[in-house]
Amino acid sequence: MVLNGRDIDADPQAVKRHRLLFRAIERRRHPPLRRTDITVTDEAAVKRAVKAAALGNAMEWFDFGIYSYLAVTIGHVFFPSGNDTVELLSSFATFAVSFLVRPIGGMVFGPLGDKIGRKKVLAVTMMMMAIGTFAIGLIPAYRTIGFWSPALLILFRLVQGFSTGGEYGGASTFIAEYAPDKRRGFFGSFLEFGTLAGYVCASGLVVILTVLLDDGQMDGWGWRIPFLAAGPLGAVGLYLRLRLDETPAFQHLEDSSSHAASEAASAVETTAKGDLKRIFKEYWPTLVLCICLVGAYNITDYMLLSYMPTYLTDELHYDDTHGLLILLCTMVVLMCVINQVGRLSDRVGRKPLLMSGMLGFFVLSIPAFLLVKGGSLWQVAIGMLMLGFSLVCLLGAMSAALPALFPTPVRYGSLSVGYNLSASLFGGTTPFVITALISAAGTDMMPAYYAMGAALVGVAAVAVMKETAREPLTGSPPSVATEEEADALVQEQNQVPWLKGRSQGAPVDGQETRE
Repeated sequence: MVLNGRDIDADPQAVKRHRLLFRAIERRRHPPLRRTDITVTDEAAVKRAVKAAALGNAMEWFDFGIYSYLAVTIGHVFFPSGNDTVELLSSFATFAVSFLVRPIGGMVFGPLGDKIGRKKVLAVTMMMMAIGTFAIGLIPAYRTIGFWSPALLILFRLVQGFSTGGEYGGASTFIAEYAPDKRRGFFGSFLEFGTLAGYVCASGLVVILTVLLDDGQMDGWGWRIPFLAAGPLGAVGLYLRLRLDETPAFQHLEDSSSHAASEAASAVETTAKGDLKRIFKEYWPTLVLCICLVGAYNITDYMLLSYMPTYLTDELHYDDTHGLLILLCTMVVLMCVINQVGRLSDRVGRKPLLMSGMLGFFVLSIPAFLLVKGGSLWQVAIGMLMLGFSLVCLLGAMSAALPALFPTPVRYGSLSVGYNLSASLFGGTTPFVITALISAAGTDMMPAYYAMGAALVGVAAVAVMKETAREPLTGSPPSVATEEEADALVQEQNQVPWLKGRSQGAPVDGQETRE
C-alpha cells in the first residue's frame, strides 16, 4: 500500500493486529462514495453537447471529403501540368500539408482546453475551420494569378489543419465528459456519425454537381460551391457551441482546485510548455498507445472514405459518379448501424469491437479489393461493405475509448497531441502514400496491403489497452443518468468491503494506488 506518498509493504500480522488502524488509513485515502460525489447528467444538456460536437466533426470531415472527392479537379485548377499523375500527387500533397500543422494545433489548443475549458477552445476551432474552408472557395485559379493560387490554397489548408488540431480531441472529450458512464459509447458514436454525415454530404454534393455540370463548368466555378457552403454551416456550429455549458467533469476539476489557493495559482501560472512536458514525461506510454490506435484507425478510415473514389476512378477507370454513388450508399448503411455499435460497446466493452474491426481489415482487405477489381456493381458493393463493416466497429467504439485513456486534468491536451501526431504521420498521408506505392510497385492491390499492415499495429494496441466501458473517467467522479441510479451506486459501494472501496470513483490525476 501507499502511506504518506511512499510505498510500504504492510506486515500481514500487523494488519491483523491493528485492523481498525489500517482500515482508518485506507478510508482516509479513499473516503466512502457520497451522493454529492456523483454527477447526475441532464439528458437534454447531453443531447445539446452531442449535437454541437458532432456538427463540428461533420464539418471537419465535410472539408476532407470534398477535397478528396474533388482531388482531380483541384489538381487541374491549381496545379496544371499536363500530366494527370503529377496533378493528382500535387493535389494530395496539398491535402497532406494541412496535417503537418495539426500536431502544432493540438499542442496549442489541447493544453489550453485543459486550462480554460473545453467550450471556449471548441468555439475557436469551429470558427477557424469555417473561415479556412470558405476562403478556399474564393481563391482564383492558377491561370488567373499564377503561383499565388496554389500558395493561397496551401495557406488556407494550413489554417484548417491548425484549427482541426484542437477539434477531435476536444469534441470527443466534450461528449465523454458529458455522457453518463454506462452510455458513453452510445453518445460517443454520434461523433463518428458526424464523420460519416460530413462525408455523405460532401459526396452527395459532388455527385449532384458532377451530374449537373460539365467538365468545363466544374473546373471553372462548380468546385467552389462545396467550399463556400462551409460558411453558413460553421456559423450554425458556432452558435450551438456558444450556447453550451462547460462539461461537468471540468467544472468538478475547477471546483476541486479552487479549494487550495496556491494550487489554483499554480495552475494559472502553468505554461503550455510545462503542460506539454508533463504530458510527454508522465503519460508517454499511454501516448504511444493512443498514437498506435489512431494510426491504425486513420489509415483504414482515410483509405475507405477519402481515397477510395480516386482509386476507383484513376486506377480501375470507373466513372466518377459511379464510384461516388457506391461509396455514398456504403456510408449511408454505416450511418444506420453506427449508433447501435456504440450501444453494443457499452454492453460488451470497447476492446471486443475494436479488435473485431482491426481483424476484419487484416483478414478481409485482400478479398474486398479483389471483389472491387471484379468490376460488376454487386462485386464493388460487397467489397466496399466488407471494409465498411470493419470500419464501423472502429468508428462506433473509438470516440469513447480514446478519451478514457487519459485523466481529466490532461485529457484534452494528451488526446489532442496523440491523435494529431498520429493523424499527421499516417492519416493525412494515406492518399499520397498509396498513390505513390501503386506507381512504384505497379500493382493496384497496394491499398489492401497497406490496410493490413495498419491493422496488425492496431491489433497489438487493442490487446494491451485497458477496458474502460461502464467505468468512470479517470480523475472524474462517477456519472449516471438518473437520481435512482446514483442512490443505487452509493448503496452498492457502501456494501463493499473497505479494501474494495478504492475501486469506487477514479483516482485523481497523479494519485495512483499501488500495492
